[in-house]
Amino acid sequence: MSRFSILFSATAMLAASACVSLPTGPSVMVLPGSGLSFDQFRNDDAVCQQYAYFQIGGTTAQKESVRSGATSAVIGTALGAAAGAAIGGGEGAAIGAGTGLLGGSIVGTGAAGSSMYGTQERYDVAYIQCMYSKGHQVPVSGQFSGESFRQAEPPSSNIPPPPPGSPPPAPRK
Repeated sequence: MSRFSILFSATAMLAASACVSLPTGPSVMVLPGSGLSFDQFRNDDAVCQQYAYFQIGGTTAQKESVRSGATSAVIGTALGAAAGAAIGGGEGAAIGAGTGLLGGSIVGTGAAGSSMYGTQERYDVAYIQCMYSKGHQVPVSGQFSGESFRQAEPPSSNIPPPPPGSPPPAPRK
């Protein structure tokens, strides 16, 4: 591999891994609980943010995300170089490596982005649980568990339905 491809590989890996970061705070609004002071809210907020950070893995998760993005770029480079060498008879290895690096970096960045969304969601859940347990007001979805609520129907008598083709029953008084 030429110096250019090594420099390009290192730059792309750094760029891909720079896109990966852990949540720095919640993405949901929580309000102070009734009867709790704002100072208590701020203290609880700090404690719950730390709790949520540890729930998602803290600095260990950050290192894993960077490693995953870099690994995708390296594997893409190696596979691209091998494919370029096989297709181009040895002369296309540099082009294949560059293409593989670009593809591997894009895949790694995409995977890191998806992982980041899931990580933020887990962070928010842990944060909400913590703040709720301390008596603060947390968001709710407003959706029910799938059950539909309807008015109770009047009790029916044990009269069987009329046979097909009969006239409709007379209205109740």
